[in-house]
Amino acid sequence: MATSVSETVRDIVLCGHGSTGKTSLIDRLLETTHTVDGMHSVDNGTSICDFEPEEKAHHLSIEATLAHFQHQGLRFNVIDAPGYPDFIGHTIAAMRGADTAMIVIDAHAGIAVNTRRVFHEAEKAGIGRMIVVNKIDTEHLDFAALMQNIRDTFGQACVPINFPKLSDGAIVGLIDIFDEKADTSQAPIDPAIYKESLVEATIEADEAWMERYFEGEVPTNDDLKALIPKAVASGTLIPVVCCSIKKAVGISELLDAMALCSLAPSMIHRKATSEDGAEIELEGDPDGPLAAQVFQTRIDPFVQKLSYIRVYNGTLRKDMTLPGNNGRKGVRIGQLLDVQANQLEPIDEAKPGDIVAVAKIDQLHTGTNEGELELPKIDFPQPMVGVAIRPKSRNDEAKLSAALHKLVEEDPTILIEHDEETQELVLRGMSELHLTLIQEKLARRDNLEIETYEPRIPFRESITYPAEGSYRHKKQSGGRGQFGEVHIRIQPLPRGTDIATFATKENFPSMKHVHYFEAMNFLWVDSIVGASIPGNYMPAVEKGLLDRVHKGVLAGYPMQDLCVEVHYGKHHPVDSSETAFRIAASAALREVCKKAGPQLLEPMVEMHVTVPVDCVGDVYSDMATRRGQISGTQEAGPNMQTVLCVTPLAETGSYARSLSSITGGQGSYSISFSHYAPIPAHLQDKHRLHVEEEEETA
Repeated sequence: MATSVSETVRDIVLCGHGSTGKTSLIDRLLETTHTVDGMHSVDNGTSICDFEPEEKAHHLSIEATLAHFQHQGLRFNVIDAPGYPDFIGHTIAAMRGADTAMIVIDAHAGIAVNTRRVFHEAEKAGIGRMIVVNKIDTEHLDFAALMQNIRDTFGQACVPINFPKLSDGAIVGLIDIFDEKADTSQAPIDPAIYKESLVEATIEADEAWMERYFEGEVPTNDDLKALIPKAVASGTLIPVVCCSIKKAVGISELLDAMALCSLAPSMIHRKATSEDGAEIELEGDPDGPLAAQVFQTRIDPFVQKLSYIRVYNGTLRKDMTLPGNNGRKGVRIGQLLDVQANQLEPIDEAKPGDIVAVAKIDQLHTGTNEGELELPKIDFPQPMVGVAIRPKSRNDEAKLSAALHKLVEEDPTILIEHDEETQELVLRGMSELHLTLIQEKLARRDNLEIETYEPRIPFRESITYPAEGSYRHKKQSGGRGQFGEVHIRIQPLPRGTDIATFATKENFPSMKHVHYFEAMNFLWVDSIVGASIPGNYMPAVEKGLLDRVHKGVLAGYPMQDLCVEVHYGKHHPVDSSETAFRIAASAALREVCKKAGPQLLEPMVEMHVTVPVDCVGDVYSDMATRRGQISGTQEAGPNMQTVLCVTPLAETGSYARSLSSITGGQGSYSISFSHYAPIPAHLQDKHRLHVEEEEETA
């Protein structure tokens, strides 16, 4: 079988913290390689990659953008990923399309919030890593201290392959670690120290060279350059390259470093699953079975939906019909498009390593696999920050649904939930900035204005101890009246109760029928003896009980965790009706619950909060103010720990903002429902609303 791949392709994701100069760097690379004409700038809104109106307005990247250029006979597909944690979903997806992550660090700001995150995401994705130190023209830059910080944070595999060249403290060029004749007197550190580190990190990936090195043989520069890609692929070497976009220093050197250090598609070992469940290692064979995946979706105002596809194996051709999988019908691809930011050119085929786009195919979504082989799914972080939304104009309700669908297609870290209980539409994203930009896009692209407000907390109601009583509904206003009387006993029903062993004659001697509603953990027992309530009225009694369970007795919230036994009643041969017994049953439950210690329950959530080790104490203190209970900690990587805790959902509304403040933006968290628990007594009145004891009427 042929195992050749396109060795002239390099797929790179450019990532790092916001404002480190990633998008400007792409502009310079495109200009230096004469791929585009003229000068382009993020600041004046002419950047090649930041072309969306929101990106121009805020001077930041919101979506990943693909561009390409040629250098040293290689084609570089570079994905410019957003730098702020608010848009981390786009960065994670972009890594699925790349073989090398080029992580940009601001020499002045150092290792910022998202730098750590993207470094470890790239490691998790199994792709090679390089570090680009930008802004080395920073006045009074202590390069030695910065380099030590990089190595302390990301490991000794980080080795610089060039260094700033200074004159009177100003950057005038770079010194190449491979240039043995270079004047190192103007270097901020001794390159010889790092040359030894480079040798050790590089040969560590090659056993044969390790043996030769221990025997005293030292690799030449040519030997090292040949070994560097293998070392980058294995993770024993993370090359560090310097530049100053502002001073136009180091751009050509960066291009050469990209050609030297970035990985060909064949150097990343990926696996896929065949239809029969067998695991297959992808060899990048253009004649083999097709393995391709959509890693990004963009809604373009002109061509509508664009799906960006990375090919890993086989060949994708225009007008090709792909086999269906996961229950889907086959998909006809149509035209393939070569992407240069927002410019599209038709092409005929895409081979392993190629990235293309296809337009207007509804069946394709971010993460969709195409071909005979199934690739691993893309794991996105769960959006935590939510607001309830509604259109400002009721006429826009249908329009809102279509607009939100487009947003979710573009960004998997946007979640739309319709809360059946509160009847609210809740929009969730990664941060308040994320939600703000979503609103701006709705207004600009869909001409849709929305209102936002805090979502309601889905409290519950329950009882504390058993009680019994009755209610008679009697109404006479001329003609046929209304009459129904219902007697009930109620008791708490703890979660996890085995209904089969609980609802027995031993506990309910006169039991005839039982109905159990699992969602509410509500059990009602029919223990009517004789015909005190005729059987044809018992369905109405059940409806009345359910009415009250849904309506609550304290604050209008649904009830749960209770058992109701209907054991006696009275009826009238003329005035009784289904309506009368439905009203009587509802009112009986309301009245008896008042004697059973009614209480409000609040949803408790399990949180996993991942922070730097030195912030763990602050997280503990903050959780105490939120009535949170800490259950332990777990290691979460170098210098990071995950705090495990359970806390009321009502106390988490502002947590994203607080955690950012506590950790300087370096923390993250996940949240999931745990259980319902009673609200502390001193807080019951705060949430309790007055429910009128209205006279029940038909």
